[in-house]
Amino acid sequence: MQEDDKRANFVRLAEGRTQAALDAIRKLGNLSNRRAYEFTDADIRKISKALKEAVTDLERRFGSSTDVSDSFRL
Repeated sequence: MQEDDKRANFVRLAEGRTQAALDAIRKLGNLSNRRAYEFTDADIRKISKALKEAVTDLERRFGSSTDVSDSFRL
């Protein structure tokens, strides 16, 4: 595969996957309606921490390989 093809493939996949991740994060924001859902500040901190750790793991993976947990639980 040529370098231009590899770059185009990366850009195509990265844009789609990043957009899907951003959409999923926005959907999490929809859970903030306290009339429809019950949650604690601890729940929100745990969700936020998991997202921050996922971004840190992503950054690490582009520098080196690491083991990443694929699950999340409150």
